[in-house]
Amino acid sequence: MTKLIVCLTGMPGAGKSTIADGLKLKGYTIINLGNAVRREASNRNLEPTGLNLGKLMLELREKNGQGAIAELIVPQIINSQSDIIVIDGIRSNAEILVLRKHGYVKLLAIHASTNTRFSFLKLRGRSDDPQTQENFEERDNREIGVGISNSIALSDETISNNNFTKDQLIDHALLIIKSWIS
Repeated sequence: MTKLIVCLTGMPGAGKSTIADGLKLKGYTIINLGNAVRREASNRNLEPTGLNLGKLMLELREKNGQGAIAELIVPQIINSQSDIIVIDGIRSNAEILVLRKHGYVKLLAIHASTNTRFSFLKLRGRSDDPQTQENFEERDNREIGVGISNSIALSDETISNNNFTKDQLIDHALLIIKSWIS
């Protein structure tokens, strides 16, 4: 059977990781593209700051092509026993093309307002989360620069995450994924 690869895309703080964490608790296999960059930073003894991770992401794409980050996770997809894999953090169509070589890809975009996203990120507590409006805007511009708007625009489904509770958001994503399975 061909693997279903569900790709979560959206601007930072929209709710992708919240969905991924909720789906993981329900038994889904989750692969996070940001974690692939963090592992690469660790291998290079780089501190996982927003600036360092952003530069590394751009460097990997420049050196190895726009699908470079997706290439980092291909072994996890190939070695997974799961028929359904959720990829958290798709940022470009080139990454989607890489993943299509390894399964049937569906794209789920999560949208949230700028204020909602900034609030989520300030509370989340990752080492690379922006703590100032300026850092937030720099990160958004970097994401737009690598093509995230295109993956959002080409999504198969979109969830607007401005008024959902955490459980509602996860349940809504689960309903969409179940519709893709059947």
